[in-house]
Amino acid sequence: MAIQKAAEDYLEAMLMMKERLGYIRSIDVAAQLNVTKPSVSYATKRLRESGHITMDREGLITLTESGMKIASEMLKRHKTLTKFLITLGVDEKVAQEDACKLEHDLSQESFDAICAHALRTVEEL
Repeated sequence: MAIQKAAEDYLEAMLMMKERLGYIRSIDVAAQLNVTKPSVSYATKRLRESGHITMDREGLITLTESGMKIASEMLKRHKTLTKFLITLGVDEKVAQEDACKLEHDLSQESFDAICAHALRTVEEL
């Protein structure tokens, strides 16, 4: 099932929250993505309906297996592309911003080629 870029961003941000804080709350996701609480409420409703997250009575969010799979892939792409751009000489802040844009639209073939190139570069060192 295809999922929208915005949903990928939310899932990635949720995984980042889980890794950094040990839990996921809507308020933290809003701060991470610089969006309003109502925007997060709408997104979490859609992600619950699609089976990508669950929420308990206290409002703590848990990524389901499908949500974790998407979030992990987006985070991997983000980190890999950021590192790749930095090795090309791009400023870290710019690399972070550009990686956010690229991670959704880059084909798997191109991403795999970047990973292979980065691996060859490391091996040459």
